[in-house]
Amino acid sequence: MSTGTGASVPGAAPAGPGAAWSGPEPDALPRAHGAPVLSGRIRAVAEDFDVTELDGFAASGAGEHLLLTIEKRGMNTAFVARLLAEWAGVDERAIGYAGLKDRHALTRQRFSVQLPGREAPDVAALERDDAASGQRLRVLDQARHARKLPRGALAGNRFVLVLREVEGDRDAIGARLQAIAAHGVPNYFGEQRFGHGRGNVDKARRMFAGLRVRRDERALLLSAARSELFNRVLAARVAGGSWDRPLDGDAWMLDGSRSVFGPEPWSDALAARLAAFDIHPSAPLWGRGELRSTGDAKALELAALADPASLALRAGLEGAGLAQERRATRLRPDGLAWQWLAEGVLELRFSLPAGAYATSVLAELGPTHESGTPRRPSVGN
Repeated sequence: MSTGTGASVPGAAPAGPGAAWSGPEPDALPRAHGAPVLSGRIRAVAEDFDVTELDGFAASGAGEHLLLTIEKRGMNTAFVARLLAEWAGVDERAIGYAGLKDRHALTRQRFSVQLPGREAPDVAALERDDAASGQRLRVLDQARHARKLPRGALAGNRFVLVLREVEGDRDAIGARLQAIAAHGVPNYFGEQRFGHGRGNVDKARRMFAGLRVRRDERALLLSAARSELFNRVLAARVAGGSWDRPLDGDAWMLDGSRSVFGPEPWSDALAARLAAFDIHPSAPLWGRGELRSTGDAKALELAALADPASLALRAGLEGAGLAQERRATRLRPDGLAWQWLAEGVLELRFSLPAGAYATSVLAELGPTHESGTPRRPSVGN
């Protein structure tokens, strides 16, 4: 198994806002490391997309909530939450989970079930293994806890991904993986954030125009609109070579946190922290208020979001009362390692912080397609 290590020592990016990005489909977002070096199939079977949630805290050992660590196959998080509510005889609002996991995967994550003054039912009644549907659910661990598991209360996710039918030169693929390990990738929001056919962004525009939606759907649509604008700004920085380099007026984000500081004059100290992945450039999660950035960074952000569609999303988010926030433009997978399992079969292993997408790592290698979807253009096209 190969691993990548090292850190980039970035120089200053060209000044100025650069060209505004027109809002591409996720597959068309610019790559930071150059042309694709492979094409392949992902999720040929559920086990090819293996995700383990990294816990954000230890169970307290006592309390009215039951923390269950569940392994599931062929089920998404919302479906399991409904099963848990039926199993425990409680309202779905009594079920908590930290993050959403896909159905077409083998995943492990924690759920909480509120059971005040009650013993939990037998977990054997919850487990299932249906060969016909491919659905499987196992309870790996259980413990009592004092509070409901809130959204976002996870340290990150560990991925084991298998790409099949891989086409591409092995040396070029290895070099690209080394570059990703050393320099990271653009921290794009993944396409799953936008719904099937990017329908969440379109529906967000209609919601801002007066369409009434459920409260839970409203939160989803606001998130999609924010993510769309962030990706447009990040795409502009990638196109201009500044996704991992300083621009005048940058607001900096501390690695592994939501803390933001700056802008402040560029210095050797900032350069050292950037090279060590202690800080990252940031881009806006749109809302009310002034942008944190100034100078060239602010000019790029406003230019990237000056088209009519972006202006409509900006106005809608401001009208919804969201405040300006920031997100790092750079992401480095932790512990990236890879090995060839067979001819045309490549296994990748890495961990990402909460809120980051494995598809951002895969995109820097080249196009991947899922079983049942058309193959995308081959390497070099």
